[in-house]
Amino acid sequence: MPLRISDLLDRPGLNLAVTYDVPPELLARTIEAATVSDLLVPGKWLQGGELLMTIGLLLPMEPDACRAYVRDVAEGGAACLALGLGQGLPYQEAPEPLVTAAREAGLPLLTVPDEVPFIAVTKAVFDARANEQREVLHRAFATQRRLTAAAATSDGLQPMLEEWTAATGIGATVLDPLGRQLAAGERETPAPPAQARDLVERVAARGLRGSASSTVGGQQLEVQPLGARRLRGLLLLTGHPDAAARSVVPGLISLLSLELERRHLRDEPERRRRSALLSELLADEDLPADRARDMLASAGLTAERVRGVVVEAAVPGSREGGGPSPAAGAAEGAAQETAADLALAMPGGLVRVTAGPASGPVIEAVVGEELDIHAVLGRFAPHCPAGIGPATAPEGVRVSLRQATGLLAVSRTSGRPAEARQSEAARLLLDLGDRRTLHGYADTVLGPLDLADNGEELIATLAAWLETGGAWDATSRRLGVHRHTVRNRLDKAMDLTGRRLDDPDDRFDLWLATRIRRGGAPPRDPVTGG
Repeated sequence: MPLRISDLLDRPGLNLAVTYDVPPELLARTIEAATVSDLLVPGKWLQGGELLMTIGLLLPMEPDACRAYVRDVAEGGAACLALGLGQGLPYQEAPEPLVTAAREAGLPLLTVPDEVPFIAVTKAVFDARANEQREVLHRAFATQRRLTAAAATSDGLQPMLEEWTAATGIGATVLDPLGRQLAAGERETPAPPAQARDLVERVAARGLRGSASSTVGGQQLEVQPLGARRLRGLLLLTGHPDAAARSVVPGLISLLSLELERRHLRDEPERRRRSALLSELLADEDLPADRARDMLASAGLTAERVRGVVVEAAVPGSREGGGPSPAAGAAEGAAQETAADLALAMPGGLVRVTAGPASGPVIEAVVGEELDIHAVLGRFAPHCPAGIGPATAPEGVRVSLRQATGLLAVSRTSGRPAEARQSEAARLLLDLGDRRTLHGYADTVLGPLDLADNGEELIATLAAWLETGGAWDATSRRLGVHRHTVRNRLDKAMDLTGRRLDDPDDRFDLWLATRIRRGGAPPRDPVTGG
């Protein structure tokens, strides 16, 4: 326990006494050290929290000068002032000007009797401080032992945080790098205030390079990064740790970091399984819709629509000429680490590392449409080229990934992730173009289908197939017909128009024409009425 003025007054053998009716809050001041000085201006030699003892050899008796002396002591940070009394000393009792000045300044004034030397008071203060430090160390060691024992359990995060909170009374929460809660020291943890979220964002953006703290409404908040070589999580502390708790914080951080690294290694088989599952998903060009949904559901991804994401890993030391780079192994390792981070941040997402269109490895991922992929990439791959494919049905994810791969070059140029927005360029054309001219273009492309007996049916099937990214099962579900019927209709449409669905130019012409038709009829000519 900290040594307070009231404790020193109660210490037997010292016989210290107060010179006026000192308020209890002043007697509760903590004494950090004891020192002796008879200087008239001792304030500049103080550090704060001292018991300053003097025999008053140079003490002025004029009221104003006495007030200046007391003010200097108080502004120097002294916890209290003690005047030595006795035979052969300047004072046998506290002089009234000094008592008055101390009362006015709110500085406790004690007296030390003749039979008690100053060294006895000094020893009492330092013995109490030493006992306090021993108590702090004992409590710290006990808390550290409890944390270490908790860390030895199969899932140490929750037990460690519970032991920490029970031992210190300080709230503790472990968050993942995106600020999502992983474990907490209290069963019912209130949502962190906005200021805590700001601290989490600030620390997460810096990785392992720093921490942050703030005080909100009298409550202290502190965020520490967790992890060995890479950011694995964040520790949010809520409260004012005392000296014992503060000394254990580094140990808590180390144990939590070790547990998160252990989890990372333990999850490696699951990451491999998901990587293999993604390879299997992409291997079948005509994957049935039900099979695609079942495969994603087995990984916990149940979103109705998903999107492909491709991230190009950095290739340190790459060189021209096409030969293998001496840093190829390092690039592969970096890609695997980034892939592991992305897998952690993508609930139910499938992630794998594969050879890219350029010299280095790329990371391919399939994620739910609702995931804020820009936030994930900004956190875990902030300087890597990345392509984001359009949202599609699960069976059409190959197309989304292919489009994401095609956007890597755009991302390299722009310096930020490029997202596939299929209709942006076409929408610009549709908005700026003359409606009559555009419909004339659509009539030229789709005219052969207009003349067919089931032309509207063929055009509707073609539009649905194009809008689903060429996914046969998604098209059949949208139209309520068998996928073979979809194939037959599209084969007939291609025969009539003389175009090919595997030709990019033909495909774009068909898609643009169906979009123009979907936009409505052209405006009527105000003169001819046509």
